Amino acid sequence: MRIIVVEDDDLIVAALVKALNDQHYTVDFATDGEAAWELMDCFTYDLILLDVMLPKLDGISLCRKLRAIGNKTPILLLTAQDTSTSKVMGLDAGADDYLAKPFDFKELLARIRALLRRGGSSLPPMLSFHNLQLDPSTCQVTCDAQLLHLTPKEYSLLELFLRNTQRVFSCGMLIDHLWSFEEPPSDDTVRSHIKGLRQKLKAAGVKSDVIETVYGIGYRLKGTGKEATNTQTRKHKEVEREKKLFICEAKPQIHSSALTQFSGGKQNQVVTGVSQVWEQVAETLSQRITVIEEALSILLQNKLLSEEARAKVKQEAHKLVGSLGMFGSDKGSYVASEIESLFVNKGMLDSSQIIRFSKLVGSLRDCLQSMNGTEIPDMSDETFNNGPLLLIVDQDTEFTSSLISCASSWGTRVQVTPNPIAAKKLIGDLCPDVVLLDLSCSDTAEKALGLLVELTSRTPPLSVIVTTAQDSLIDRVKIARLGGRGVLQKPVSETQVLEAVTQILQNSCSQEAKVMVIDDDPQILTALDTLLTPWGVKVYSLDNPSRFWEMMTAVNPDLLILDVKMPEVNGIELCQVVRSDARFSALPILFLTAQNDTKTRQEVFAAGADDYISKPIVKVELVTRILNRLERTRLLKSLAETDVLTGVANRYRSIQELTRCIQWSQNYHQPFCFAILEIDKFKQINQQYGYATGDSILSRLGKILRLNFHYEDVVGRWSGTEFILGMCGMTKVEGQRRLSEVIKNLRQVQFTVNSDNRFSVNFNTGFVQYPEDGADIDTLYRVASEALERSKVAAQNRLLNN
Repeated sequence: MRIIVVEDDDLIVAALVKALNDQHYTVDFATDGEAAWELMDCFTYDLILLDVMLPKLDGISLCRKLRAIGNKTPILLLTAQDTSTSKVMGLDAGADDYLAKPFDFKELLARIRALLRRGGSSLPPMLSFHNLQLDPSTCQVTCDAQLLHLTPKEYSLLELFLRNTQRVFSCGMLIDHLWSFEEPPSDDTVRSHIKGLRQKLKAAGVKSDVIETVYGIGYRLKGTGKEATNTQTRKHKEVEREKKLFICEAKPQIHSSALTQFSGGKQNQVVTGVSQVWEQVAETLSQRITVIEEALSILLQNKLLSEEARAKVKQEAHKLVGSLGMFGSDKGSYVASEIESLFVNKGMLDSSQIIRFSKLVGSLRDCLQSMNGTEIPDMSDETFNNGPLLLIVDQDTEFTSSLISCASSWGTRVQVTPNPIAAKKLIGDLCPDVVLLDLSCSDTAEKALGLLVELTSRTPPLSVIVTTAQDSLIDRVKIARLGGRGVLQKPVSETQVLEAVTQILQNSCSQEAKVMVIDDDPQILTALDTLLTPWGVKVYSLDNPSRFWEMMTAVNPDLLILDVKMPEVNGIELCQVVRSDARFSALPILFLTAQNDTKTRQEVFAAGADDYISKPIVKVELVTRILNRLERTRLLKSLAETDVLTGVANRYRSIQELTRCIQWSQNYHQPFCFAILEIDKFKQINQQYGYATGDSILSRLGKILRLNFHYEDVVGRWSGTEFILGMCGMTKVEGQRRLSEVIKNLRQVQFTVNSDNRFSVNFNTGFVQYPEDGADIDTLYRVASEALERSKVAAQNRLLNN
């Protein structure tokens, strides 16, 4: 079978050619549409792998051009543009199938087989001739169940003859079918391969000559179609083949479990192939990222990018979407697609987009280093995530417009659709964090309720807040039964909606939740991993208790699951060890065991366990208990790290966030503004108006600061009236300008006491910049405190002079 790959990314071409060659396909390739058109005019192909984004002639246009002249060769489109519009355009242009980058090689090869079966005559899984059998699913040839060792070309020749039982092939025709146009052999070479094949078949004991010479014409399978028959084998052969295909992972991380799916020789061949491909492409990937880094450097110097430079960044990012994903870095593929999206429009990037671009580039480089085996510090997804996404399903355009404008100040992205049916497609494409679903419109209420049921029935369920025209207990019960997370009665303010969204996000189970499972039964470990992974839980399994403490300290899990009976050390003893360490004294511990007697239960809870579940596992019960424990742990941690009165981070948590920001600034040579904000004469306010009034001022201040500073900023309360602010990517001057606008609005807020006494509040500030004013938090705080005292003195002098 002859395939042409049309792709302008040489890294993807190399991987595809290697994978297809390993499956005994003959492969040609072209890097632009025009070159591909010329090759297809000269050669006949069984399948076309076609990228959409191509120079000179794009894939969609090439597809239309081929179909216009009656070329019916199966076409499989490959592209990083995984949108419904792109898919519709490609299929309407005449493509037979569509696969988005990054794709899995097993899926690609399965789609190729399906198209080849669809494009020509039926291609049965097993090909037979007398006592000779060829199995395309394993690329193996047997004679009387004994394996024959054929070269790739000998195998391809035999398969071609068995698939075309009555056709005569000349040497030229064999060359066209089985050799790429870049390496055409001589006729003598073809004859030599046929001679070698005949000798091996004869030595293996094939009952009859398989290949006969038609003098003056060429070669064919000996005998009639009745003698050479294609027989169907069991359906599971196809399944087994899926397990034996080319595996392409990050350099080259082939797990032992995956390797056992290959036969010995094939396994070594694939692993070696992946290693060779990676060694060839790693440097090219680095060069592409360097191009993007150079563009970032220009922007950070407050210079403009030329149109040529912008186009180059977009091009390199687009290529990285496919190539990084293909070599095992889904995160890298996602980051590259985010960079590409920044350069879709021709306008200049604003300061916030440049900051985001900088974080994305840093994450991109980290992804490549991790693919090379370099350990990268675990920086949260916040380094490249653009905040939570809220999908609004509502026909009220005035309400949704005002909500969109307000959401940006909360660090929340918003997508709107008026139609519950259209919302299903958007949810599949966008994967929102929360959905705001309107039930107040009678025309769409029934469809909206259907959407609510669908969203809350997912695994894991999607959080949905419902807005209604009237607030009744019956409606609330109905929505709760269907899985709604909240009910808001219209009219509702933008702040109420965003506060409800924030509350749900804070109460949701963390995507980074880590569960450690200790059990000597590997089936239990596999079952728990399969059960919990769809819920956003990372499962760390261990079947050897002797390595427990080493793994415990390395993972630092959010929840621990133990079995009672295990070799060497039992689960109750491990529980006692955990509870004796102060670091894990509050860690939730759940026992999962077949021991169900009263004595065991007493011993388990006496050792410090939080929960107990008997085997066999009831899946729904187990998931519910684990998620409830994780949510409770997260809530307690949030309460311990949040200032209750103001809702901002306390000193402990804000120091952690400041440390992360300083590390980021150091890695990417970015400024970082640190500021102290203090309420002026707060002691006098408490004495004159009472502590309740002072608390209301602090609460109001915390709320306004949360509204005006985004998720990448740090806001914390360190003492009674002292708030600290950390602003990533900002100089001291920029931070002063930003905070001055907030303070201006704060001074306009009027506080009322006893209905008639109104007053406003003044503030003092101190600003410093990393690294000019200090290289660590303690130094920055000390210098900022000195600046704060100077501002107080200056304010007092102005007051005296006036």
